[in-house]
Amino acid sequence: MPKSIVAALQIGSLPSGKADTLEQILSYEDTIRAAGAQLVVMPEALLGGYPKGESFGTQLGYRLPEGREAFARYFANAIDVPGAETDALAGLAARTGANLVLGVIERGGNTLYCTVLYFCPQQGLVAKHRKLMPTGTERLIWGKGDGSTLPVIEGASGRIGGAVCWENYMPLLRMAMYAKGVEIWCAPTVDEREMWQVTMRHVASEGRCFVVSACQVQDSPADLGRAVANWPAERPLINGGSLIVGPLGEVLAGPMVAERGLLVAQIDTDDLVRARYDFDVVGHYARPDVFELTVDERAKPGVRFI
Repeated sequence: MPKSIVAALQIGSLPSGKADTLEQILSYEDTIRAAGAQLVVMPEALLGGYPKGESFGTQLGYRLPEGREAFARYFANAIDVPGAETDALAGLAARTGANLVLGVIERGGNTLYCTVLYFCPQQGLVAKHRKLMPTGTERLIWGKGDGSTLPVIEGASGRIGGAVCWENYMPLLRMAMYAKGVEIWCAPTVDEREMWQVTMRHVASEGRCFVVSACQVQDSPADLGRAVANWPAERPLINGGSLIVGPLGEVLAGPMVAERGLLVAQIDTDDLVRARYDFDVVGHYARPDVFELTVDERAKPGVRFI
């Protein structure tokens, strides 16, 4: 069936931690089922949290003890993959019959990764993607993924893949994923700007794919008990902006701003052939005689035993 219902679940990490955030996710089970959603995309760093405004006690050239304590708390709130949280999410996928795509903070040894997990109703956790390029001071707390986690999976709605937050600004990453045949581009994010919505429309039009972008929504720093320099007390820390876009760049649903909930749209993957009639970025519109992209998908551990 080329027609299906896809959705973005716009919620935010709870300041009380991952257990309550997981319960919040699970509380939408009936909503997902009632919507008939076959794919649900959730925001970046939903489980584990996006600590917007946190300095982790670091200035260039030195680190304060209280920053190490802040990182230890953040590390404790991250999840293991696989682990108890992924088991619970696999159960949610099975009960709702939906593919789930969501952002987590993953513990890998003593390093944290901003990771996106992919769940299928039948197999549970089937793939993950570690963010290749943390942005700005995200590099202080997150490691970089490698080419071994660039999945595209077969879902009930179509071929599912994508990129997380500002990875969407990496043109070579986009090209690699287009070449893998992405039909539904999933973009977990915490970017609430109007320019992000423009980017999502561009990705949809460039890749001639459907795009589902899910952004966190979080209350003001004061409500979260967090100090953020020069931040208006009444302004939300992250204000949402989730949206769903068609393969010609047309907005099908959203943007959803300043509220929590499930944003849904019906898509028809037969539309992809029509959209690619005059522009197939990795097909008839490519120039392999001029340009060539090589993608290294080997895992790159720091230590390799042979």
